[in-house]
Amino acid sequence: LEDRYGRRSTLVTSQLPVDTWHVLIGDPTYADAVLDRLVHNAHRLDLAGESLRRTQPAARRP
Repeated sequence: LEDRYGRRSTLVTSQLPVDTWHVLIGDPTYADAVLDRLVHNAHRLDLAGESLRRTQPAARRP
């Protein structure tokens, strides 16, 4: 992230809400550094709703 910051686009996807990342990363210093670079100049898309996987029929088995 450090090398790309301000130079290239970076796409990050997660199923975990951003507000839980500090606990997940564990070290507050690292968590602050990572989140500062990711969230500071980011466009966030928070998706909500049912999973489309649940609404599709099960795949056929051969």
